[in-house]
Amino acid sequence: MLKVGVLGAGHLGKIHLRLLNQSSKYELVGFYDPFEDNANKVSKEFGYKKFNTISELIAAVDVVDIVTPTLSHHDCALEAIRAGKHVFIEKPISNTVAEAEEIIALAKEYNVKGQVGHVERFNPAFTSVKDKIENPMFIETHRLAEFNPRGTDVPVVLDLMIHDIDAILSVVKSKVKSVNASGVAVISDSPDISNARIEFENGCVANVTSSRISMKNMRKSRFFQKDAYISVDYLDKVCEVVKMKDAPEVPGDFDMILQNAEGVKKQIYFDNPQVSANNAILDELETFADAINNNTTPIVTLEDGTEALRVAYMIIESMENKK
Repeated sequence: MLKVGVLGAGHLGKIHLRLLNQSSKYELVGFYDPFEDNANKVSKEFGYKKFNTISELIAAVDVVDIVTPTLSHHDCALEAIRAGKHVFIEKPISNTVAEAEEIIALAKEYNVKGQVGHVERFNPAFTSVKDKIENPMFIETHRLAEFNPRGTDVPVVLDLMIHDIDAILSVVKSKVKSVNASGVAVISDSPDISNARIEFENGCVANVTSSRISMKNMRKSRFFQKDAYISVDYLDKVCEVVKMKDAPEVPGDFDMILQNAEGVKKQIYFDNPQVSANNAILDELETFADAINNNTTPIVTLEDGTEALRVAYMIIESMENKK
């Protein structure tokens, strides 16, 4: 079992603490939170050991789980890496791309592993169909959330849209060619709703919409590729795969057949995989333990987190240029 400590005991930090405490792959050593009242409350309520400084916690563990505000990710990661510790960093990896690249370089220098907490990669609806997404040419995503003051210190692109950016980059095997985006700050000082059109060098286009001022929650993605349509509902954890193949000579009574203007007939059929219930946060933490113990590449690498951040800032820049 790997000894692990958590930096940050806010809303998400407490979830990480609980899951790490019940994991068979980690020994939870304790946590550090700079807010004394909150740290005492969490320690008293749950019985987790409270450390007085970041450096004391880092010295006591093998893995540092960074669940602090984004602005401090860089400094926390660098201190942990310099101490030779593996780092799990909640998304986004850092506040700037330059900071993220510094984290990558230092992790290589100290030969430690790092993973970024892009949790939707572990959503069972996405993992059930990921291997069926092959060379998508059009992607449409909607990530809509009811207003929550937590997270409004950053643009909606870094708060919500970055989840979909990372998922898209994981299935489109091509470089981003251009980005065109617009956004509106309705309640916050930064954009609360944003739409981006991401074009890739291979011709794929992704149309991505995120809002944190919606009347209802929605987290859906649709992938279109030759002879297939794939939908993923991250919220309800369901997926659908609609495929097309050449129609049989003699269709069955219940076969769905389409015929185009040239007379070509295609059969539509459903290939919906089984979605197994899981805890995506626990999965991402435990697969990181596996990567450390087996010396393999983490599922969401530091480089992956950096690319998602890079594209997010391309979107933010495009929005700002329209002001």
